[in-house]
Amino acid sequence: MLNRKHIKCDLCVIGGGMAGMAAAISAAREGLSVVLMHERPVLGGNASSEIRMWICGALGEDNKESGLLEEIALENYYRNPTKNYHIWDTVLYDFIKREKNITPLLNCTCMDAETEKGAFANGRDTRIKTVTGYQMTTQTFFEVEAKFFCDSSGDSILAPLTGAHFKIGREGKEEFGEDTVVEKGDSMTMGMSCLIQGRETHRPIKYTPPTWSTKLTEKDFENRGPDIYSPYENFWYLELGGNRDTIGDTEELRDELVSLATGTWNYVKNSGKFNADNWELDFLGFLPGKRESRRMCGEYMITQRDISDGVVFEDEIAYGGWPLDDHFPGGFWHRGVPNTNFTTPRPYSLPYRALYSENVENLFFAGRNISMTHMAMSSIRVMGTCLLLGEAVGRAAAIATKKGLSPHGVYKNEIQTLQKSIMNADGFLPSKTRFVSETCKNASLNAPDTLRNGQDRGHRIYGTTQETASYKAKLGEEIIYSFNKAKVNSIHIVFSSDLNRETLPGDNCERMHATRSNILLDSPQVYMPKTLCREYTLYGELEGKREILAEVQDNRCRFLHLVTEREFDKLILLPTATWGDGNTVDIISFDFE
Repeated sequence: MLNRKHIKCDLCVIGGGMAGMAAAISAAREGLSVVLMHERPVLGGNASSEIRMWICGALGEDNKESGLLEEIALENYYRNPTKNYHIWDTVLYDFIKREKNITPLLNCTCMDAETEKGAFANGRDTRIKTVTGYQMTTQTFFEVEAKFFCDSSGDSILAPLTGAHFKIGREGKEEFGEDTVVEKGDSMTMGMSCLIQGRETHRPIKYTPPTWSTKLTEKDFENRGPDIYSPYENFWYLELGGNRDTIGDTEELRDELVSLATGTWNYVKNSGKFNADNWELDFLGFLPGKRESRRMCGEYMITQRDISDGVVFEDEIAYGGWPLDDHFPGGFWHRGVPNTNFTTPRPYSLPYRALYSENVENLFFAGRNISMTHMAMSSIRVMGTCLLLGEAVGRAAAIATKKGLSPHGVYKNEIQTLQKSIMNADGFLPSKTRFVSETCKNASLNAPDTLRNGQDRGHRIYGTTQETASYKAKLGEEIIYSFNKAKVNSIHIVFSSDLNRETLPGDNCERMHATRSNILLDSPQVYMPKTLCREYTLYGELEGKREILAEVQDNRCRFLHLVTEREFDKLILLPTATWGDGNTVDIISFDFE
């Protein structure tokens, strides 16, 4: 008999990719007890060292995701100047380990669930009681009992285990009036990839492919020309399986993908076309990175029309901006271009109602499996956007737990509370402005009013004509609020972390991604954005008595949201050092509630 353990928690998250990590961390920071069940030994999913796809998100100036994703990126700059994937794994692992409210279950595969049927509120007929995972390293079954569950597994494992409604495949253009080449709906999806990475060296290195490698010629690479000297080359087009079963056929497809990957490296190394004599194969993934499988059915299904028409949702909790990037099911063997690439509004709005089940009362989901059509998924699926969805789920679960609500109840009664929680954690909602108290607005301030407009982006705010800009404060300059004695519930500070990465080295691809693909001899080392404040002190003052509220050195965060719930008549921010070499620091927001 194998060991069995029972754990009770507020939220159980299945899947430790970027979305699942964000859900777990956000909920834990709000005080929930969280179990994070992940079937791999490392975190990050497609972004981990096992797969090595870089994190993409909304494109365009000032669109980069802030909040938790920026927090992770800045920590990675600080600890990982060469973008080493093994250090990257430890950065992600640290973000989970540092949260005392998270119990991580790595190497643990979710394999069963216990549900109960009934006539639950808002038309739901199912509630999840427990899920069970098997941890292969300890040969132990873990049964997790939780108030709420979040499926961030990618493949939506809780759909077959709980009866949660889901969809798979492509909708025909008439079903939702979408701009798609698919005339009639089918079960095909985008495929999966086993990526390769090369490293340039100082000497010639021989490569002998396995006998089972796929034999490839120049004709096979039409519209997919490899370029190992380009930082954009991550071999994403080594893709198969969209015209098969992307769950049931994964092992067979893995074998074909590895054969295709080694055959590609053989072509790059030995065809004589790529100046690759001094290059060696530095990585080959044996775990396929998936793009698409089951998509859950929520209270709302996002469509391509919602994206392309720029619909602004009243329950907006995140945003996207990646193109409609639909890969043809045939993958590498599809002749012609491998994907579509249609520009989307940047940013576009995403609704909370797509993040919880239409029939399972206590089931959230976050990641590439949320409630959306295939065409909408072709844009929303990228990991930067998925992480924002995870943050929203974690915070929604916290509100639901504390107020005794269902996920739908949060939408019906507390959606503004959720939006406020997201923005207070440095999340950007394009149609919303963060709340600033009247006391703050009316206080005397010896700096520009843009510091207290509730707009936390440094250059422009979407959906308005109002310009906003950071204040370049001199190092050692005190920024002071003076007001009649009043209770201050919280203080909010946002520094510029150079979201457009103009102060980092390399081209745009190198600057915008936390990890890299091929490694050249002259690949740059990265460093902290020069605009970011490195050292600062926050003071509160009452009747002439000043006290330190926060004193930060080697700051690696874009924002501080400090809950105080104290009376003051002055607040003082004193920046004393920056990560750059100038004598000023960019401050975007300094306000209070």
